Amino acid sequence: MQHTVSTKTLIKASISAVLVAAVALVTLILPAEYNIDPTGLGKQLGLTKIAQASEAETATVTEGQQGSVEFQTIEITVPAGRGVEYKFAMSQYAKMTYEWMTDGEALYFDLHGEPEGDTTGYFESYTIATNTEVKGSFTAPFAGSHGWYWKNKTDKPIAIQLMVKGDYQVIGLKQ
Repeated sequence: MQHTVSTKTLIKASISAVLVAAVALVTLILPAEYNIDPTGLGKQLGLTKIAQASEAETATVTEGQQGSVEFQTIEITVPAGRGVEYKFAMSQYAKMTYEWMTDGEALYFDLHGEPEGDTTGYFESYTIATNTEVKGSFTAPFAGSHGWYWKNKTDKPIAIQLMVKGDYQVIGLKQ
């Protein structure tokens, strides 16, 4: 038995498909991909954050193509029984790839960030552990200073080799 679809049914189905596609375009795709949100629904659903993060990534890649694709190597010494903090200024959604290693002994560390302009002492920790080496990457959740606090619990200084690349400005050691 063969079914034939009427022209009227085909036209209705086509119009319905076009309407569904238009609604999806305006409410989902434009906010998520291009940060264009004519209805405001994209912001309520958190879709505009996806586009903003993508824009930040594009800016980082563009800057990287201008010459910062190589890792920057930084030598840091943590004195015996003391701690040091090494920081970078980063914009919201900026990305950093990092790798650090000690010359032997494990260090307690806290990878964290402090919001730009905050005077309350607030900071957000991303990773807290004790190790001799760590590799990773992160995206700054807010504009501000981001970096490591290392604590040397031994009676000898420990050297760290920190290698970083990404979208940042070096602040350096914080006292």
